[in-house]
Amino acid sequence: MAKSVVYFTREITPASVLRLYEKLDKPLPGKVAVKLHSGEVGNQNFLRPEMWKPVVEHVGGTVVECNTAYDGGRNTTEKHWKTMELHGWSSAFKVDLLDAEGPDLVLDIPQGKMIHKDYVGKNMANYDSVLVLSHFKGHPMGGFGGALKQLSIGFASSYGKQYIHGVGDMEAFWTSDHDSFLMAMADAASAVADYFKDRIAYVNVMKNLSVDCDCCEVAKDPCMADIGVLASLDPVAVDQACLDLVYASDDPGKAHLIKRIESRNGLLTVEAAEKLGVGSREYELIEL
Repeated sequence: MAKSVVYFTREITPASVLRLYEKLDKPLPGKVAVKLHSGEVGNQNFLRPEMWKPVVEHVGGTVVECNTAYDGGRNTTEKHWKTMELHGWSSAFKVDLLDAEGPDLVLDIPQGKMIHKDYVGKNMANYDSVLVLSHFKGHPMGGFGGALKQLSIGFASSYGKQYIHGVGDMEAFWTSDHDSFLMAMADAASAVADYFKDRIAYVNVMKNLSVDCDCCEVAKDPCMADIGVLASLDPVAVDQACLDLVYASDDPGKAHLIKRIESRNGLLTVEAAEKLGVGSREYELIEL
Protein backbone atom coordinates (compact mmCIF):
# COMPACT_ATOMS: atom_id res chain seq x y z
CA MET A 1 0.00 0.00 0.00
CA ALA A 2 1.42 3.38 -1.05
CA LYS A 3 2.26 5.82 1.70
CA SER A 4 0.23 9.02 1.95
CA VAL A 5 2.01 12.03 0.46
CA VAL A 6 2.55 15.13 2.59
CA TYR A 7 4.03 18.21 0.95
CA PHE A 8 6.09 20.55 3.14
CA THR A 9 7.70 23.95 2.84
CA ARG A 10 9.48 26.01 5.45
CA GLU A 11 8.19 29.19 3.83
CA ILE A 12 5.11 30.46 5.65
CA THR A 13 3.33 32.99 3.45
CA PRO A 14 -0.14 33.27 1.93
CA ALA A 15 1.48 32.39 -1.42
CA SER A 16 3.12 29.24 -0.04
CA VAL A 17 -0.22 28.06 1.40
CA LEU A 18 -1.75 28.32 -2.07
CA ARG A 19 1.30 26.72 -3.69
CA LEU A 20 1.11 23.66 -1.45
CA TYR A 21 -2.61 23.25 -2.00
CA GLU A 22 -2.06 23.43 -5.77
CA LYS A 23 0.66 20.77 -5.44
CA LEU A 24 -2.03 18.34 -4.27
CA ASP A 25 -3.56 18.58 -7.75
CA LYS A 26 -6.98 18.16 -6.17
CA PRO A 27 -9.68 20.39 -7.67
CA LEU A 28 -12.56 20.59 -5.22
CA PRO A 29 -15.92 20.20 -6.98
CA GLY A 30 -19.14 22.11 -6.56
CA LYS A 31 -19.74 24.41 -3.61
CA VAL A 32 -16.62 24.47 -1.46
CA ALA A 33 -16.64 24.89 2.32
CA VAL A 34 -13.40 26.23 3.80
CA LYS A 35 -13.14 25.14 7.43
CA LEU A 36 -10.83 27.26 9.55
CA HIS A 37 -10.65 28.64 13.08
CA SER A 38 -12.23 32.07 13.57
CA GLY A 39 -10.22 32.71 16.76
CA GLU A 40 -11.56 33.42 20.23
CA VAL A 41 -11.86 37.10 21.13
CA GLY A 42 -8.64 38.10 22.91
CA ASN A 43 -6.53 35.32 21.38
CA GLN A 44 -3.30 36.63 19.87
CA ASN A 45 -2.12 33.54 18.00
CA PHE A 46 -4.87 32.62 15.53
CA LEU A 47 -4.07 32.96 11.83
CA ARG A 48 -5.66 36.00 10.28
CA PRO A 49 -7.67 36.22 7.03
CA GLU A 50 -4.60 37.48 5.16
CA MET A 51 -2.85 34.13 5.58
CA TRP A 52 -5.70 32.22 3.96
CA LYS A 53 -6.99 34.74 1.41
CA PRO A 54 -5.22 33.49 -1.76
CA VAL A 55 -6.21 29.84 -1.27
CA VAL A 56 -9.79 30.64 -0.27
CA GLU A 57 -10.19 32.81 -3.36
CA HIS A 58 -8.54 30.15 -5.53
CA VAL A 59 -11.13 27.50 -4.61
CA GLY A 60 -13.99 30.02 -4.60
CA GLY A 61 -14.84 28.85 -1.12
CA THR A 62 -17.11 29.95 1.71
CA VAL A 63 -15.50 30.18 5.15
CA VAL A 64 -17.45 27.96 7.54
CA GLU A 65 -17.46 27.70 11.33
CA CYS A 66 -19.64 26.40 14.15
CA ASN A 67 -20.50 27.89 17.52
CA THR A 68 -18.58 26.87 20.61
CA ALA A 69 -19.87 25.09 23.70
CA TYR A 70 -18.18 27.28 26.31
CA ASP A 71 -18.55 30.92 27.32
CA GLY A 72 -16.75 33.47 25.19
CA GLY A 73 -17.18 35.44 22.00
CA ARG A 74 -18.37 32.55 19.82
CA ASN A 75 -20.87 30.47 21.84
CA THR A 76 -23.99 32.06 20.36
CA THR A 77 -24.75 32.88 16.74
CA GLU A 78 -25.12 36.58 17.55
CA LYS A 79 -21.76 36.79 19.32
CA HIS A 80 -20.00 34.63 16.74
CA TRP A 81 -21.11 36.92 13.90
CA LYS A 82 -19.70 39.88 15.82
CA THR A 83 -16.42 38.00 16.23
CA MET A 84 -16.38 37.24 12.51
CA GLU A 85 -16.66 40.97 11.88
CA LEU A 86 -14.09 41.88 14.55
CA HIS A 87 -11.51 39.44 13.18
CA GLY A 88 -12.09 40.45 9.57
CA TRP A 89 -13.55 37.20 8.26
CA SER A 90 -16.91 38.50 7.08
CA SER A 91 -15.35 41.48 5.30
CA ALA A 92 -12.80 39.29 3.49
CA PHE A 93 -14.91 36.25 2.59
CA LYS A 94 -18.35 34.76 2.29
CA VAL A 95 -19.01 33.27 5.74
CA ASP A 96 -21.45 30.63 6.92
CA LEU A 97 -22.04 29.63 10.55
CA LEU A 98 -23.10 26.07 9.92
CA ASP A 99 -25.12 25.73 13.13
CA ALA A 100 -26.50 29.27 13.20
CA GLU A 101 -29.95 27.69 13.30
CA GLY A 102 -31.00 24.15 14.16
CA PRO A 103 -31.76 21.36 13.86
CA ASP A 104 -28.34 19.75 13.57
CA LEU A 105 -27.36 17.37 10.81
CA VAL A 106 -26.81 13.96 12.43
CA LEU A 107 -24.18 11.66 10.92
CA ASP A 108 -24.13 7.99 11.84
CA ILE A 109 -20.79 6.47 12.89
CA PRO A 110 -21.40 2.71 12.68
CA GLN A 111 -17.66 2.06 13.08
CA GLY A 112 -17.35 4.39 16.09
CA LYS A 113 -15.52 3.09 19.14
CA MET A 114 -16.89 5.61 21.66
CA ILE A 115 -19.77 7.42 19.96
CA HIS A 116 -22.10 6.40 17.12
CA LYS A 117 -23.56 9.81 16.23
CA ASP A 118 -21.95 13.08 15.18
CA TYR A 119 -23.98 16.27 15.46
CA VAL A 120 -22.72 18.82 12.94
CA GLY A 121 -23.97 22.18 11.74
CA LYS A 122 -26.88 21.46 9.40
CA ASN A 123 -25.58 23.83 6.71
CA MET A 124 -22.75 21.38 6.05
CA ALA A 125 -25.23 19.59 3.79
CA ASN A 126 -25.14 22.58 1.43
CA TYR A 127 -21.52 21.89 0.42
CA ASP A 128 -20.06 19.42 -2.06
CA SER A 129 -16.44 19.52 -0.92
CA VAL A 130 -14.25 21.01 1.77
CA LEU A 131 -10.81 22.53 2.22
CA VAL A 132 -9.65 22.14 5.82
CA LEU A 133 -7.24 24.90 6.83
CA SER A 134 -5.69 24.19 10.22
CA HIS A 135 -3.42 26.16 12.49
CA PHE A 136 -1.32 23.44 14.08
CA LYS A 137 -0.49 24.21 17.72
CA GLY A 138 -1.02 22.85 21.22
CA HIS A 139 -4.37 22.42 22.95
CA PRO A 140 -5.37 22.42 26.64
CA MET A 141 -7.44 19.23 26.31
CA GLY A 142 -6.48 17.49 23.09
CA GLY A 143 -2.74 18.06 23.51
CA PHE A 144 -2.58 19.50 20.01
CA GLY A 145 -4.95 20.79 17.39
CA GLY A 146 -4.69 20.13 13.66
CA ALA A 147 -6.69 18.62 10.82
CA LEU A 148 -8.36 15.89 12.90
CA LYS A 149 -9.58 18.41 15.45
CA GLN A 150 -11.05 20.54 12.66
CA LEU A 151 -12.93 17.53 11.30
CA SER A 152 -14.28 16.56 14.71
CA ILE A 153 -14.77 19.45 17.14
CA GLY A 154 -14.56 21.99 14.32
CA PHE A 155 -17.52 20.75 12.29
CA ALA A 156 -19.54 19.76 15.35
CA SER A 157 -22.37 22.05 16.33
CA SER A 158 -22.39 23.58 19.79
CA TYR A 159 -24.47 20.59 20.92
CA GLY A 160 -22.19 18.24 19.02
CA LYS A 161 -19.11 19.62 20.75
CA GLN A 162 -20.68 18.87 24.13
CA TYR A 163 -21.63 15.41 22.89
CA ILE A 164 -18.04 14.61 21.83
CA HIS A 165 -16.54 16.03 25.01
CA GLY A 166 -19.00 14.04 27.11
CA VAL A 167 -18.45 10.90 25.01
CA GLY A 168 -22.19 10.75 24.39
CA ASP A 169 -23.20 11.90 27.88
CA MET A 170 -24.28 15.55 27.81
CA GLU A 171 -23.92 15.76 31.59
CA ALA A 172 -20.24 14.78 31.38
CA PHE A 173 -19.11 17.71 29.23
CA TRP A 174 -16.06 18.47 31.40
CA THR A 175 -15.88 15.24 33.40
CA SER A 176 -15.70 12.39 30.90
CA ASP A 177 -12.81 9.93 30.80
CA HIS A 178 -10.04 11.76 28.97
CA ASP A 179 -8.84 8.98 26.68
CA SER A 180 -12.43 8.19 25.78
CA PHE A 181 -12.88 11.83 24.74
CA LEU A 182 -9.78 11.65 22.53
CA MET A 183 -11.13 8.53 20.82
CA ALA A 184 -14.56 10.15 20.47
CA MET A 185 -12.85 12.95 18.55
CA ALA A 186 -11.45 10.36 16.17
CA ASP A 187 -14.93 8.86 15.77
CA ALA A 188 -16.37 12.27 14.90
CA ALA A 189 -13.51 13.01 12.50
CA SER A 190 -14.23 9.76 10.69
CA ALA A 191 -17.88 10.76 10.24
CA VAL A 192 -17.02 14.00 8.43
CA ALA A 193 -14.24 12.37 6.41
CA ASP A 194 -16.70 9.66 5.31
CA TYR A 195 -19.31 12.27 4.45
CA PHE A 196 -17.06 14.15 2.00
CA LYS A 197 -15.09 11.05 0.92
CA ASP A 198 -12.48 12.07 -1.69
CA ARG A 199 -13.77 15.63 -1.96
CA ILE A 200 -11.57 17.02 0.79
CA ALA A 201 -8.05 18.43 1.16
CA TYR A 202 -5.97 19.58 4.12
CA VAL A 203 -3.43 22.33 4.78
CA ASN A 204 -1.73 22.69 8.18
CA VAL A 205 0.28 25.80 9.06
CA MET A 206 2.86 25.40 11.85
CA LYS A 207 3.12 29.01 12.98
CA ASN A 208 2.63 30.74 16.35
CA LEU A 209 3.36 27.43 18.07
CA SER A 210 1.78 27.95 21.46
CA VAL A 211 0.87 25.17 23.87
CA ASP A 212 -2.65 26.64 23.78
CA CYS A 213 -5.37 26.61 21.15
CA ASP A 214 -6.90 29.54 19.27
CA CYS A 215 -10.02 28.84 21.33
CA CYS A 216 -8.26 30.28 24.42
CA GLU A 217 -9.15 33.88 25.22
CA VAL A 218 -5.82 34.22 27.02
CA ALA A 219 -3.29 31.92 25.36
CA LYS A 220 0.36 31.34 26.10
CA ASP A 221 2.72 33.03 23.68
CA PRO A 222 4.46 30.73 21.16
CA CYS A 223 7.08 28.53 22.81
CA MET A 224 9.14 27.68 19.72
CA ALA A 225 9.95 29.02 16.28
CA ASP A 226 7.62 28.60 13.30
CA ILE A 227 8.20 25.43 11.25
CA GLY A 228 6.32 25.57 7.96
CA VAL A 229 3.27 24.66 5.87
CA LEU A 230 2.08 21.12 5.09
CA ALA A 231 -0.57 19.84 2.69
CA SER A 232 -2.06 16.40 2.15
CA LEU A 233 -5.17 14.50 1.16
CA ASP A 234 -4.79 12.49 4.38
CA PRO A 235 -5.65 14.18 7.72
CA VAL A 236 -3.92 11.50 9.79
CA ALA A 237 -0.72 11.78 7.78
CA VAL A 238 -0.61 15.58 7.85
CA ASP A 239 -1.13 15.69 11.64
CA GLN A 240 1.44 12.93 12.20
CA ALA A 241 3.94 14.79 10.01
CA CYS A 242 3.42 17.95 12.08
CA LEU A 243 4.02 16.02 15.29
CA ASP A 244 7.16 14.47 13.84
CA LEU A 245 8.48 17.89 12.81
CA VAL A 246 8.00 19.19 16.33
CA TYR A 247 9.94 16.27 17.79
CA ALA A 248 12.68 16.61 15.14
CA SER A 249 13.13 20.34 15.69
CA ASP A 250 16.36 21.61 17.24
CA ASP A 251 14.46 24.41 18.98
CA PRO A 252 14.76 23.91 22.77
CA GLY A 253 11.34 25.47 23.20
CA LYS A 254 9.81 22.35 21.70
CA ALA A 255 9.99 20.76 25.16
CA HIS A 256 7.00 22.86 26.26
CA LEU A 257 4.84 21.80 23.31
CA ILE A 258 5.89 18.15 23.61
CA LYS A 259 5.05 18.21 27.31
CA ARG A 260 1.57 19.53 26.49
CA ILE A 261 1.02 16.90 23.79
CA GLU A 262 2.26 13.99 25.90
CA SER A 263 0.59 15.10 29.15
CA ARG A 264 -2.78 15.00 27.34
CA ASN A 265 -1.97 11.77 25.45
CA GLY A 266 -2.58 13.67 22.23
CA LEU A 267 -1.21 10.98 19.95
CA LEU A 268 -4.14 8.74 20.89
CA THR A 269 -6.49 10.67 18.60
CA VAL A 270 -4.16 10.11 15.64
CA GLU A 271 -3.78 6.42 16.47
CA ALA A 272 -7.55 5.97 16.86
CA ALA A 273 -8.28 7.77 13.59
CA GLU A 274 -5.84 5.50 11.75
CA LYS A 275 -7.54 2.41 13.19
CA LEU A 276 -10.89 3.75 11.94
CA GLY A 277 -9.48 4.05 8.42
CA VAL A 278 -9.49 7.85 8.31
CA GLY A 279 -5.88 7.83 7.08
CA SER A 280 -2.41 6.50 7.65
CA ARG A 281 0.42 7.50 9.99
CA GLU A 282 2.84 6.20 7.36
CA TYR A 283 3.64 8.98 4.93
CA GLU A 284 6.19 10.33 2.48
CA LEU A 285 7.26 13.89 3.27
CA ILE A 286 8.16 15.85 0.15
CA GLU A 287 9.88 19.14 0.93
CA LEU A 288 9.50 21.88 -1.63
